[in-house]
Amino acid sequence: MQLTRKAGLIPERAEFLEYHVHAHLDVFVNGDPVRVPAGIGINIHDPGVHSAKLQDGTTGYGGIQLCSHVCISPLHTHDDSGILHTETKTVQPNRLGQFFTEWAVRLTPDCVGGFCKPEAPIAIFVDGERYTSDPREIELSNGKEIAIVIGTPPSSIPESF
Repeated sequence: MQLTRKAGLIPERAEFLEYHVHAHLDVFVNGDPVRVPAGIGINIHDPGVHSAKLQDGTTGYGGIQLCSHVCISPLHTHDDSGILHTETKTVQPNRLGQFFTEWAVRLTPDCVGGFCKPEAPIAIFVDGERYTSDPREIELSNGKEIAIVIGTPPSSIPESF
């Protein structure tokens, strides 16, 4: 929950769905997909957080009714599908930079993780269109598809969620 606070978000003891949107993040390194981990923004070790094996053999987290301590960020991932969940009490859109802060992965206009320009070409796409501004400022609105391409691009860039 320390990274949640560092991202400027307020962790809660339960999930709130009054404002509930999903954006999707794809990350590619030299054409290969990189999975966005499950449980980002969730204290998966809290007894109030339930886990389940998914059909693909990975683990998903959620079903939070009430944790004894804060255990979930308003911005989180339940599984490794790349879906970024914003679930809050009030309309409060989040930004991609906040998610990367929670993930503890560097995101700047010139670097993603340990990959930096000019040694590693980096391209950002939003709904299939090239995005050239600061990627940290991309709003995570419902249905938005974000693709981060490092190095050689994949055969096709996702255009929709």
